[in-house]
Amino acid sequence: MNELKNDFPLLKNKDIAYLDSGATTQKPIQVINAVKEFYEKYNANPHRGAYSLSMEATEVYENTRDKIQKFINAKHREEIIFSKNATESLNLLAYSYGLDNLKENDSVVISIMEHHSNLVPWQKICKMTKSKLNYMYINDDFEIEDEEIEKKITDKTKIVGIAHVSNVLGTVNNIEKIIKIAHKKGAIVIIDASQSIPHMKIDVQKLDADFLVFSGHKMLAPLGIGVLYGKKELLKDMNPFLMGGDMIEYVHEQDTTYAPLPNKFEAGTQNVEGVIGLGAAIDYIENLGYEKIEEIEKELLGYAREKLSKLDYLTLYITPNEENHSGVISFNIKGVHPHDVSSILDSKGVCVRSGNHCAQPLMRYLGLDSTCRASFYFYNSKEDVDRLVDALQEAYNMFKKYIK
Repeated sequence: MNELKNDFPLLKNKDIAYLDSGATTQKPIQVINAVKEFYEKYNANPHRGAYSLSMEATEVYENTRDKIQKFINAKHREEIIFSKNATESLNLLAYSYGLDNLKENDSVVISIMEHHSNLVPWQKICKMTKSKLNYMYINDDFEIEDEEIEKKITDKTKIVGIAHVSNVLGTVNNIEKIIKIAHKKGAIVIIDASQSIPHMKIDVQKLDADFLVFSGHKMLAPLGIGVLYGKKELLKDMNPFLMGGDMIEYVHEQDTTYAPLPNKFEAGTQNVEGVIGLGAAIDYIENLGYEKIEEIEKELLGYAREKLSKLDYLTLYITPNEENHSGVISFNIKGVHPHDVSSILDSKGVCVRSGNHCAQPLMRYLGLDSTCRASFYFYNSKEDVDRLVDALQEAYNMFKKYIK
């Protein structure tokens, strides 16, 4: 039994093996209490009032920005932009950076592993600017080889978008090499850290990342809060994505000047409770420590890989390189639809996701329609893995006489 489950009311109160943290993590009581405390003590609109309650709300809101700056080691606090989620952050970059910086015959390079949120916006922007969208493809080990990176990122490449960790395969991409090659070619790099930052420490200055995005709800925070990090010199030259209150400096009848960073990209009343919850989630992660998180997950994933690999009716979609694998294990029972498998697992209290995982081009490239996906976090235990294995065996027993 993993004692950390006691911090998570839902996991404590329900007899389930929750294996869908790649979609959203459960929330510890510390995060729930932080949101509750905000509404009980500080509920007012930040940046809007000269009265003390509004100023207190502004302080707790902005304190989280400082916390995130330190958390990812950004150089300036104004490089931290709050958004709804990673999807909104990526759309902001596509429209506010991509639309103004791409021209005909330029190229945007992404991987075939990308989540739709780091793929569909680039399709649209490339069509609008008559630039080209090119893909880095994976090998039989579900990894992008160095030669593929060097081949696809060329002198015509202006933007590279890459998932740090694949939400389907769990592959940890070599973003250090991608950033180095892209910068040598004069391109900027956008890192989607949604599936990596819950599991591993990220230092944006050490990486030399131009932009990095993530969603709070995948790292213990409430739903509906995300972060966009961008280098100050790049953000300053970008036009706002959304217009309205708090992102302006002066508004006249025909013209408007915009507020300085970060306000320029935070139009309207923000998800303040989400920001407060994200701050509490960061506190929780830092109190536990990434070293401890990685230690727990390495043992857990190793155990899961070992147990699942012994099921000869199962196909696993994971790299054989354990050091290059994080968070998720996708699989199928041969000859059985993933939705059927997921439903049977649910009847046994095992929660996994089934579907294309918002990665249809990757599925098509692999010759698949969909998979089941078990995604782990530090609050999971070997008992959860055992429940998964037992439930899979029951599912297989139900279908084996129909499998050709």
